[in-house]
Amino acid sequence: MTSYTDIGIETTGYVATIEIQRPPHNYFDISLINQIADALTEFDENPQIRAVVLAAQGKAFCAGADFNDPARTPIEPGEQHDPSASLGDVSHLYIEAVRIFRNKKPIVAAVHGAAIGGGLGLALAADFRVTCPDARFAANFTKLGFHPGFGLTVTLPELIGRNNAELMFYTSRRVTGEEAYKIGLANVLVPHNELRGAALKLAREIAECSPLGVLATRATMRAGLADRVLAATRHELAEQIRLRATEDFKEGIRATEERRLADFKGR
Repeated sequence: MTSYTDIGIETTGYVATIEIQRPPHNYFDISLINQIADALTEFDENPQIRAVVLAAQGKAFCAGADFNDPARTPIEPGEQHDPSASLGDVSHLYIEAVRIFRNKKPIVAAVHGAAIGGGLGLALAADFRVTCPDARFAANFTKLGFHPGFGLTVTLPELIGRNNAELMFYTSRRVTGEEAYKIGLANVLVPHNELRGAALKLAREIAECSPLGVLATRATMRAGLADRVLAATRHELAEQIRLRATEDFKEGIRATEERRLADFKGR
């Protein structure tokens, strides 16, 4: 099996675990999403793996993009750092994201701490989510003066209903683990210290069933999902490119970086 730099792979019986290893916040970028997609492709080709757990080290499941990482925003001497540039080439990131949706085997996400922005998108790429009370789910794009991405305009309303998704999108509010469980954003709610075990238990329950039956049923249930996500990411990307050039977006990023309320001007 391939050796990865930012994820760890462990196999127990018919269940493989992908652990994101960028603690404490597990910020994502194209490299991380590519590694997860590559691992899932390997699992699809391995008949000994029937279900996957997606988990993470540190304080968060995935806190989205890291706008404070200067390594992602190289600048020339004398230039002022523009935190909005830290998103990098989002189009390539979404190409890798769609690869995750094309995997064939069920994924159980063990979500603790923050699943924010693209991190929420990653959690929703899984079939099921096991979470705990201290988890925080947020589609915080509008607080950044931005547009949702990672296919969330498809996955979130399909999971919790259009109006609940609109509420999360328009307010950028954070949803606790308990609230997520109540609205169907999560399937299982357990104490933090039982999270990984509960996710493995659910994955093993799936793996005990006929692998051919599960693969066929999942293919039926998720038919066309990757293509819908692909179409959604194309539209999301066009809107993100447009909004990325606005003053509001730069203000939203700086306000987040400075931990203050943004002063949006609508331009």
